[in-house]
Amino acid sequence: MPLNKVIISGGGTGGHIFPAVAIGNELKRLYPTIEILFVGALGRMEMEKVPAAGFKIVGLPITGIQRSFSISNIFVPFKLITSILKAKKIIQAFKPDIVIGVGGYASAAILYAASSKSIPCLIQEQNSYAGLTNKWLSKKVNTICVAYQGMEKFFPKEKIMITGNPVRAAIADASGINQKSAKDRLGFDSALPMVLVIGGSQGSRMINQSIQSKLVLFEENNCQLLWQTGQLFSPDTQSIKGIQALPFIGDMATAYAAADIVISRAGATSISELSLLGKSCILVPLPSAAEDHQTENAMALVNNSAALLIRDSEANDKLVATAIELLKNKKLQLELSENITHFAQPNALVNIVDQIRKLTQ
Repeated sequence: MPLNKVIISGGGTGGHIFPAVAIGNELKRLYPTIEILFVGALGRMEMEKVPAAGFKIVGLPITGIQRSFSISNIFVPFKLITSILKAKKIIQAFKPDIVIGVGGYASAAILYAASSKSIPCLIQEQNSYAGLTNKWLSKKVNTICVAYQGMEKFFPKEKIMITGNPVRAAIADASGINQKSAKDRLGFDSALPMVLVIGGSQGSRMINQSIQSKLVLFEENNCQLLWQTGQLFSPDTQSIKGIQALPFIGDMATAYAAADIVISRAGATSISELSLLGKSCILVPLPSAAEDHQTENAMALVNNSAALLIRDSEANDKLVATAIELLKNKKLQLELSENITHFAQPNALVNIVDQIRKLTQ
């Protein structure tokens, strides 16, 4: 039975948005007449990124609780109730065949509303450590697609399907781009090594500060740098050769193809992309991520000699020096590159869509 209407919900970070868009694109490819509605949180980045990817999105006023004291926490329960009521109206008006949640505040409200109407629901959990929202929702949804073994400690075992994390088609195609032509396209010297720095879709203050403080070392060691800084950080790099600092890198496929090594946070989506492309990398887990799940993600690779790890607290002293050492160590680069491909899950999208189909037949 063809799918007619699907709601996909989640966001807050690129780590939630990009898998959601990948699922949406795959469903559109398989079912050209399908109607897909995204549901996000007002004021969050999905409200910009999802329409840019060609999908319609509606926003809920939902927000999360601030960990530090904030007057805004007083309004969280009210916003949650308002969001659930709005989610119920969306469900009633759109009448989806299935609702898919990929994480983020909005998915909590829409999955709760859909499950209360006995509409099939699926969670796509990217991380090795599940957050409180998905653990709570797991009792209400039908299927939970995961990327890591051992997730039964968070979810009902009978609902878990190991599918892998979906990667955007444009990223998956990066393996076919020649590194020399990629460097040429980006304006780099193809004869010199290049580091790609991606501190998450919103940038990383600690990674940015660590790179900024040691910028001159890249030039001194004939190393080039493509640096995604996020919107809130604007370094002065004009006096240093071979450095490009951008708020956001739109063409990530070419950026990955050009890079000899990658410095990255340890979000699940980034790790899935790095694994699929076999990139030797240095991971700097975000310590404030829920339940420190980025460290859990990173250690799965580090324990198998598939990545190097620098603690956030050590980044200022060690990050750039470690990157330059890795650039000069071709043997270690090859070892990391080969080992990280063992974590690649190239069929993740196919696996997830299979589960969607099973719930709607």
